[in-house]
Amino acid sequence: MKHLGLVIFLFTSLWCQAQEQFSISGTIKDITNGETLLGATVYLKDTNYGATTNEYGFFSLTAPEGTYTLVISYVGFKSVTQEITLNKDQKLDFELEETATSLDEIVIVAEESERVSIKKPQMSVAKLNANTIKEMPAVLGEVDVVKSIQLLPGVTNNGEGSAGFHVRGGAADQNLVLLDEAIIYNTSHFFGFFSVFNADAIKNIKLYKGDIPAKYGGRVSSVLDVRQKDGNSKQFGLTGGVGLISSRLIAESPIFNDKGSFLIAGRASYAHLFMPLIEDVKDDKISFYDLNLKTNYEINENNRLYLSGYFGRDIFNLSKIIENNYGNATGNLRWNHVFNDKLFSNLSFIYSKYDYNIILDFIELDWNADITNFNVKYDLGYYVNNDITLDFGVSGLTYNLNPGEVRPSSETSPINYLKLDEKRAFEGAAYISAEHQISDKLAFNYGLRYSAFTRLGGQNMTNYVNNQPVVYNSDLGIYERGEAESETYYSKGESIKTFGNLEPRLGVSYQLNEDASVKASYTKSTQYLHLLSNTASVTPLDVWTPSGQYIKPQISNQFALGYYKNFKDNAYTLELETYYKTVDNRIDYIDGSDLIGNNNIETEILNGEARAYGLEVLLRKNKGDFTGWLAYTLSKSEQRTFGGNAGGPGINNGDWYNTPYDRTHDISLTGSYKLNDKWRFSSNFIFQTGRPVTYPNGQYTYEDLSVATYSSRNEDRLSAYHRLDVSATYSPNKDNDKRWKGEWVFGIYNLYNRRNAASVSFNQNNQTGLNEATRISIFGMIPSITYNFKF
Repeated sequence: MKHLGLVIFLFTSLWCQAQEQFSISGTIKDITNGETLLGATVYLKDTNYGATTNEYGFFSLTAPEGTYTLVISYVGFKSVTQEITLNKDQKLDFELEETATSLDEIVIVAEESERVSIKKPQMSVAKLNANTIKEMPAVLGEVDVVKSIQLLPGVTNNGEGSAGFHVRGGAADQNLVLLDEAIIYNTSHFFGFFSVFNADAIKNIKLYKGDIPAKYGGRVSSVLDVRQKDGNSKQFGLTGGVGLISSRLIAESPIFNDKGSFLIAGRASYAHLFMPLIEDVKDDKISFYDLNLKTNYEINENNRLYLSGYFGRDIFNLSKIIENNYGNATGNLRWNHVFNDKLFSNLSFIYSKYDYNIILDFIELDWNADITNFNVKYDLGYYVNNDITLDFGVSGLTYNLNPGEVRPSSETSPINYLKLDEKRAFEGAAYISAEHQISDKLAFNYGLRYSAFTRLGGQNMTNYVNNQPVVYNSDLGIYERGEAESETYYSKGESIKTFGNLEPRLGVSYQLNEDASVKASYTKSTQYLHLLSNTASVTPLDVWTPSGQYIKPQISNQFALGYYKNFKDNAYTLELETYYKTVDNRIDYIDGSDLIGNNNIETEILNGEARAYGLEVLLRKNKGDFTGWLAYTLSKSEQRTFGGNAGGPGINNGDWYNTPYDRTHDISLTGSYKLNDKWRFSSNFIFQTGRPVTYPNGQYTYEDLSVATYSSRNEDRLSAYHRLDVSATYSPNKDNDKRWKGEWVFGIYNLYNRRNAASVSFNQNNQTGLNEATRISIFGMIPSITYNFKF
């Protein structure tokens, strides 16, 4: 608390030292639909005074008295200039016009002008927005936000058909994914083929790979912050697309006499309609749908209410084998309030739920589970002066984790009813941070977050002999479950275990010249929630568990250093970053661990540590008919686990071994070429070192049974992953005066039909008696055609 008091004193001193100057504040919007623009640049020409808009399009700029030329700019929009006389505090709102009328689509672009991004201390962040057309080839023609960020350095997938993503060698559960501030626990549709984010309904996306702002917490690898559109406040509009297996439609319009707007977006697949054409699977079904909702109301110029929600569902039915449906539901009520030209606030009430149901028909089992969150956040931004901006706030988050209720689906089922213990917890946090421009060349971004986590009761907790849930059997050379000796019941609201952690954040930027800078950052993060999974990728079956008596919170320390360079008037940009990250208390699984339907998960795991380090290169071409980027990552991701109190050698003899997310080399080459006003072509090529796996290295026979022996954990690898995707976009009508606009997108995923290995299994041939390796591949070459329209 001494450290927290010192930081608060420092910030208060900076606040009090603010000079008496005049301020300009306001909101920047899109003139065509009234959408606020995040990251728009506002500056006074021929001066060092500038600012950028926050998540709600609000800005505040302070400068000495005088006459200036005010410039407002945003990528993909025409800049606005206005002469102003600064002799009093002023409120000015602006609306920007797009450089070309287009169908909104997700593309990767820099949000600020390159001059500003060179100066700002923020690093290790990737930004996406919906202002410029760039078709990106995708599976079955469905533009995918998660697949798009995997084309950036430091971000990988876990193979085709896998859910989630991995950032700088971290696991999928170490990413905090937010949709309008609500937590999304499973980002996939079609078991990872698509993501839950409907590109038509998305406005802005930020992925923080490091240098995570102090307002975010709860995960140790990254934060993916996704913001939905507010809705067109100018006129009624329809946007949509029709593809081979799914279609989407979005409607938006002004309401409340133009003091508000609404948006409703729907997306659904219809692949199941074609399944009856296949005789053997006529009763099978696989489909998904999702619905995005958002509305807002401007009470007055200083107060605005937002209400947003998301509802999504996947349905999978393999006749007489398995039935599975899962989905997310979120809601957020927000109140934006502008106190004055310097102080902005946002109060949010957030609901999030993820649930799944699995029916195994062949054993007559029915399993239901869910995670429910309620979150209250109050964030404030104070623009002290042109050089100092403060952000501070508090939050409280409740967890209710129901790992499952298993019941027989018929009277003849061999399954007994089982209700696993619900787990409850509360996480509170307070933070303060500042962006401080020390001089024309030197800028800092520093802050402190304090998080407190309490595992709450409402269940029995098992006590083990010698307080050891896992013990090492030296005679057999294996880890076994500890011996339970008693149980202690904790009532609801009673604290089982409490943790508290200070999480400092620091970023610094030094501008070498007008076109180059170096940056460095340090981020400490704490994660109190753990995903229990000993499979390679996220599945709906995976169970989340909170920290407690036997499971400690994960604590990460990440250091990063970067060099940034613009070439030829920002036509080319180069970003080089190197990082080193450690994670303490990373859980690991003993051999033969049983995670399904286990009420005492602490008997299956040991606490270990992980580390990751690497070099990332991003070279962009930003201007001309041909644009694109080359992303390359050279990295290493390892973990090790000692026996600890359980004794024994630990996992893999306590040596470092590759995590399942380790990729030595990861290359992405993405390009887009505009041939003329009607035709655009794009492609991307991906190459990754194969995923680490464990292969058998021998076998022996015991009582007529063949028993396999295995190499060290993750010592082997799958074959290298690579593919080439291409697409062509045809826009037949370029008359900007017509309200109806359409385009055709033709794509081929995996052009040369590479059969990338998703897994390799080893079995014995019943006829020959020989051992065989079977490679499973999910995708070959997939053509697609999609029609997109806007009205």
